[in-house]
Amino acid sequence: MPAELDHQEMLIVTGMSGAGRSTVANALEDLGWYVVDNLPPQMLTPLVELAQRAGESLPRIAAVVDVRGGRLFSDVQEAIESLRDSIVMQVLFLDATDAALVRRFEQVRRPHPLQGDGTPLDGIAAERARMAEIRSTSDLIIDTSELNVHQLASAIAEKFSAADAAGLRITVESFGYKYGLPADADMVADCRFLPNPFWIPELKPLNGQDAAVRDYVLSQEGAAQFVSDYSKAMEPVFAGFQRENKRHATIAIGCTGGKHRSVAIAGELAAALRTLPGVVVSIKHRDLGRE
Repeated sequence: MPAELDHQEMLIVTGMSGAGRSTVANALEDLGWYVVDNLPPQMLTPLVELAQRAGESLPRIAAVVDVRGGRLFSDVQEAIESLRDSIVMQVLFLDATDAALVRRFEQVRRPHPLQGDGTPLDGIAAERARMAEIRSTSDLIIDTSELNVHQLASAIAEKFSAADAAGLRITVESFGYKYGLPADADMVADCRFLPNPFWIPELKPLNGQDAAVRDYVLSQEGAAQFVSDYSKAMEPVFAGFQRENKRHATIAIGCTGGKHRSVAIAGELAAALRTLPGVVVSIKHRDLGRE
């Protein structure tokens, strides 16, 4: 096989049927990736060899691999592992709740590819079983349950645009524990140790982006130390991510409702992380506006 080129990288797109693989493929094409849809796993090696011969003509290639490959899909894990030493590779797994997937199949009036004579839920259950191993070893998991096609395309653009190739892209995401943990979080920190502005009448209707709430939260004992210590703790982590070719990670910061404390702390932490070398930081407030 030709020698690996430093500027080439490959993305394997897989996941649950109905979770948005086509949307992701289109978004990657818009970003300049060379995308091959419904590729049998056995064809991954020839695709990599072709890309390496093409050199700069194909710097970023993506292959959509899923259960539409039938029995051929059973070889996907072996095929991926055999290529990790020959090209910079990441595996993106798209997931969604059973309810979201059923709703999408009903909307398009198409059967699940594995349901046979059963129901869509039967097909989803069978697919989850077949996908369990590759999901567990994926580099990035995106839960698309609450995303429309435009939001999913924007998420892909944030993570896989050309600027992302220059370093590590970090998303700092605030959230509320009452709504559940973010499915895409690599690391989770809890800021419920701080007093809650919810119980202060003049601060309750505001959120962590408002100066009054932000100043209140950051003035509490332990808040500044938390941000400072956490950002310092991330320095060796980020350096390790870059050595291991991990290009993006999500740090989730939680409070009760995702409105006050987590929003303020996430903003302050994002600002601190932006001072670290080789890191591009964006911020997301998952549950802001839900209360």
